[in-house]
Parts: sequence; C-alpha cells; structure tokens
Amino acid sequence: MTIKREWATPIVIGAFLLSAVTGILMFFHVDTGLNKEAHEWLGWALVVGVALHAVVNFSGFKRHFGSVQGRAVIGLFALLLVLSFAPLGDSNDGPPTLIPARALANAPIATLAEVARVTPDRMLKRIKAEGLQPTSSQQSLGELVGQDMRRQVAVLAKLLQEE
Repeated sequence: MTIKREWATPIVIGAFLLSAVTGILMFFHVDTGLNKEAHEWLGWALVVGVALHAVVNFSGFKRHFGSVQGRAVIGLFALLLVLSFAPLGDSNDGPPTLIPARALANAPIATLAEVARVTPDRMLKRIKAEGLQPTSSQQSLGELVGQDMRRQVAVLAKLLQEE
C-alpha cells in the first residue's frame, strides 16, 4: 500500500484544526457538548496523520535530526514532555468558577439539600436516582462520586434542578 501526500497532508491539517480548537476551548474552560471527547478520541487522527506524513516525507523528516537547530527544537520539546509529568501545585486547581461547585460537592448531603430547598430525605432520593448509594445525609457528593470534578459538577447540576 502506498501512502500518498494527497491523503496524509489533509488528514494532518483537519486533525490539527480539530485538536487545536477543542484544546483551546478546554484550556479556557468553555468546551461544550462533545469537545473534550472529540479532543481525546479524534486526537488520534492527528497522531495517525502525522505518522503518515512522516512516512511520506521521510527524507525531509530525517534531515531535521541531522541539523543542530532541528535537534535543539526536538530536544526542547522532549524535555518539556518529560517535565509535563512532574507534579506541580494542587491537582484541584482550576477556574475560580469551580470553587462553589467544589464546596457544594464536599458539603454534607444535608447541607446540599438545604441549598436546593428540599428535605435531606428528598435529596437522598435524588442522589439514589443518579445511581449513587448514599448511606447517610452526612456523606458528601464528593465521597459518593469520587474526585472527578466534571462528574461532580454534572451530578450537582442534576441534583440542584428544580422539579
């Protein structure tokens, strides 16, 4: 099978466009719908496209490893990749808009019920309807859902909706 530039280059361009736009939206916390999932799953198209593009343009690709400038740039990004695995700061950092959501998710269910203006028993029923298994109104949503902030916010949004 012959890989053609007519396919490899448009795949890279299209996949880069998708990955760049969804990545920027996620960076500014304005992603909606399937942006995150598209970024994560369709980002693989970028990996495949770049691999195909590198195969089609192998002589030019190889040439970059032969120059000092090419090796320096590639080395810089390799170093940044290694550094990206270093733990920096609090893993709960995020946009300021998450502060109230985090507080509600960590509050006892009884407090969450008060905020929603329902009884603790009614809130427990709502939580059970979401597939969670609370054992007391002193537990927090964070204990039931786990540390995934996206999941916490999604469940909070459902629990706080007026019926």
